[in-house]
Amino acid sequence: MRREIHTDHVLECEQLSCPMPVVKTKKAMEEIMPGEILEVRATDKGSVADLQNWARRTGHQYIGLIEENGVFRHFLRKASLNETKAEVNFPHTMSNEELHHKLASGESIIVLDVREPAEYAFEHIPGAISVPLGQLEEKIPQLDPGKEYAVICRTGSRSDMACQILAEHCFSNVKNVLPGMSQWQGATESDE
Repeated sequence: MRREIHTDHVLECEQLSCPMPVVKTKKAMEEIMPGEILEVRATDKGSVADLQNWARRTGHQYIGLIEENGVFRHFLRKASLNETKAEVNFPHTMSNEELHHKLASGESIIVLDVREPAEYAFEHIPGAISVPLGQLEEKIPQLDPGKEYAVICRTGSRSDMACQILAEHCFSNVKNVLPGMSQWQGATESDE
């Protein structure tokens, strides 16, 4: 029998997709005291990688995860002021239009789609490689750091985190595609 975990605050994010669980978590963390535990309940499978990476980037402690009946219960401890890191967006971006132009002109660019497999299966850019954010670090050895990458997700939030991870692993020609698949006007395909 598992003991119930004590939390100071609970944040309900069920039925919300990226980037909303992270956006709401940021706001909730601003309102609680250092050392307090926040439980974030989400149904978006991508929230696992999103919240773990967000905590790592900001200095807050991602304590752990319990999955129950499709609900991901994330436990985070708010860092003290001297533990927190300023959140920085990845500086190198490209617009959806720029990516569309590069693909249409036949430029050698790899589109790396970091959304969850179901999102990718239903609609993705032709030729895009699916590497969900939660699997990116283990798949890095399969990627060539000398190539140019356009990293895309639904809104640019998850792809921002992916670009930062790639940059930490010496990938120097990486751009975050904004605003991402939510407003992509180019060709798409599905795995159906």
